[in-house]
Amino acid sequence: MRYQIPDPYHPALLPLLISAEDALARLDERANRHVVEDGFRERGHFFDAAAALWVAGELVHVEDLVLHDAHMDARAPTHELTIAHSILRARRRIWLAEPAWALSPPGLAALRGEQGNVSNAGDGLATTRPEPPPTLDDDSAQLEEEEEANPMAAEFAAIDAAIARSQQLLEAHDKDTLEIAERATRTTTQEPLGQLGLLFDEEWDEDARIEEWRHAVATADQLPATLGAALVFDAWERIEPLRRQHWLGSLLVSAYLRSRGKVTSHLLTFNTGQKAVRYERRRAHDPVTRWSAFLEVMTATADLGLKELDRLSLAKTQMEMRIRDRRSNSSLPALIELLLSRPIVSAALVAQHAGVTPRGALNLIRELGIREMTGRGRYRGWGVL
Repeated sequence: MRYQIPDPYHPALLPLLISAEDALARLDERANRHVVEDGFRERGHFFDAAAALWVAGELVHVEDLVLHDAHMDARAPTHELTIAHSILRARRRIWLAEPAWALSPPGLAALRGEQGNVSNAGDGLATTRPEPPPTLDDDSAQLEEEEEANPMAAEFAAIDAAIARSQQLLEAHDKDTLEIAERATRTTTQEPLGQLGLLFDEEWDEDARIEEWRHAVATADQLPATLGAALVFDAWERIEPLRRQHWLGSLLVSAYLRSRGKVTSHLLTFNTGQKAVRYERRRAHDPVTRWSAFLEVMTATADLGLKELDRLSLAKTQMEMRIRDRRSNSSLPALIELLLSRPIVSAALVAQHAGVTPRGALNLIRELGIREMTGRGRYRGWGVL
């Protein structure tokens, strides 16, 4: 297939383009110099990961994601929660890397989770196989002397013989495993999917689709940053390079805006803005409608980010007023930073972060006077939402 690039300068897109450009510029300028920049950036990772599942039709509560990330799950994690945590870790990895890393071939390969082939495992098996122990000497005279000196010599000899037989069986098993690995390698070389063809479409060439999407990215570099991001996202949605990680497209849009210097203060929470635009417009057949929806998503994302900055700034001011006369070694400033970087916290999470007991964590929470948000009877949580 070949992705047909629509007209990026359609008259219907110009007002929306101006609005999106202005909104993103104001958001980036404020976030770059804001006192809660770090907390705003970290909270955005959680909200965007949960919103990515919402866009895909799955519901993941952001508080469950926070507890799962801290290894303090209130219950067994669901499959959707595991995917949301994968998105969270991917966002953090993209942010900590260079701005253009996610769009480069090594970055895409790392985000796709590509691993080595089976031959490496076979080689490792062959090289790490233990050497067989030396064979036992069955000289009858020596055995008789050992039996006379030690009454348990016969029993020990029987144990040694059993160990030797077991070692021979293990060696035979290692050889069989190595042969199976070599056959699997040959089969994979001839038929890329092998038995996985029963589960995946053999005609779905991810590498070819990725290459086609990269051609669209090269074209997007010739457009303004916001229009280029629209092309990057629309091409990802239409080409569908990765069937198991379709959510990666929205993260790459944020990485693209960062690499173009449009939003450098944080990794844009693009999925939170998608929740504000109807699905019919985001997935319409008309490309102009889809691009219009994308630009509206950009504007909505920037507006939500500005409101979040105001809310966090107000919460920080109120909490700092409460600890104005506290001693210098108080744990309350650390608790404030934690609250500004997480949508919700539990007593155990506060105790781990501040280095206090769970009872002491409850006392710190009570001193700040933050609002309690009980998690549907499964746990107690507090936050500044």
